[in-house]
Amino acid sequence: MARVAIVTGGTRGIGEAISVALKDMGCIVAANYAGNDERAREFSARTGIAAYKWDVADHQACLDGVKAVEGDLGDVDIVVNNAGITRDGTLLKMTYEMWREVMDTNLGGCFNMAKAAFPGMRTRGWGRIVNIGSINGQAGQYGQVNYAAAKSGIHGFTKALAQEAAKSGITVNAIAPGYIDTDMVAAVPPDVLQKIVAKIPVGRLGQANEIARGVAFLCSEDGGFVTGSTLSINGGQHMY
Repeated sequence: MARVAIVTGGTRGIGEAISVALKDMGCIVAANYAGNDERAREFSARTGIAAYKWDVADHQACLDGVKAVEGDLGDVDIVVNNAGITRDGTLLKMTYEMWREVMDTNLGGCFNMAKAAFPGMRTRGWGRIVNIGSINGQAGQYGQVNYAAAKSGIHGFTKALAQEAAKSGITVNAIAPGYIDTDMVAAVPPDVLQKIVAKIPVGRLGQANEIARGVAFLCSEDGGFVTGSTLSINGGQHMY
C-alpha cells in the first residue's frame, strides 16, 4: 500500500522537489501551500500532485488540513515540515512582529503539523517526520536572529520528538540545507551571493533535488534505523 505524505511549502523550490521525489518513490503526496493559488494550480497541473491550502502557523488550520488530506487520500504516514519564511533584519531593526511571524511559521509549524499527524502514526505503529532546518540554524547568520533561532529550535525539536516516537515505529529527523539555488537565494544581491559561494568548498550552490533525495531516504523503509539525526547538505560550508 502506498504511503500518504504531506509536504508543507510543497509547491515551490525545495518543497516542490521533495513532493516530486516522494511521488516518484511511490507515495501519494499532498503539497501544502499558504498563499499563491496560481502557482499551486500550475504545480498540480504539471506534477499531478494535489495541493492543499492552509497556514502552518495556524494550529487549528493544521489539524483541519491533515483531516482533509486523510479524508481525500488516506491516513498520513509521512510529514515533511518544509514551510518557512524570512523577515530579515538586525536586532536593532527587527520588530516583534518580524520575530513572531518567523517563529510561528518556521518552528511553530513543525509543532502544529506533528501534533496533527503524530497520534495516527502512533496508533498505526509507523511514521516518518522530516523537519527542514538550515545551515543558518547551525552556524548563525548576521541579520537573521529570528530565522536562526527558529531553525536551531527545529534541530532540538527533532531530537526530543525522536525520543518520544521511537518506540512507536516513528522516526523523526532533520535536514539542514546550505545555500540552495531557489527563488529565496536568487533574491540575494549578486555581490553578496558571490561571497557566499566563495565560502562553499564544493564551489557552487546546491540543487533542490539534492535535498529531496536526502528526504526520500529518511522517509523510506531503508531509513528506519535513522532517528534524531540532522543530515547536513551544504557542500562542506559548515562542518561540526
